[in-house]
Amino acid sequence: MSNSGAAATIKANWEAFFNPKTPVTKRVSLLQNGQTFASVIRAQASSTLASSATAKVTKVTLVSPSQAKVTYSILVGGQAVLSNRTGVAVKQGGTWKVGLASFCGLLTVENAGKTTGLPAACKSAG
Repeated sequence: MSNSGAAATIKANWEAFFNPKTPVTKRVSLLQNGQTFASVIRAQASSTLASSATAKVTKVTLVSPSQAKVTYSILVGGQAVLSNRTGVAVKQGGTWKVGLASFCGLLTVENAGKTTGLPAACKSAG
């Protein structure tokens, strides 16, 4: 796959992961080690905030054949609430996925900057 092809796939998968219309099972498959976070993703799917939040990817830079840097914004109701964040995408099992470090970072923001109460897998993702 070319770099532009990989970048397009990463962008599509990243935006699908953060799209409330994407079924939970699909979202789990688009997160690194997603099964570990299935209950968190399910819980978020029913939250009012998550149901109106989406992501817009503005830049993808391949760092290696299995890792990429992603510049993105989180929008709520179409308005940017977190702009120009830097995240990581990883290739796992042949699929480009949202990296755990990025997901856990967003969970920390959502949790008022605290890591207490976050899934144990986030502690090792940092």
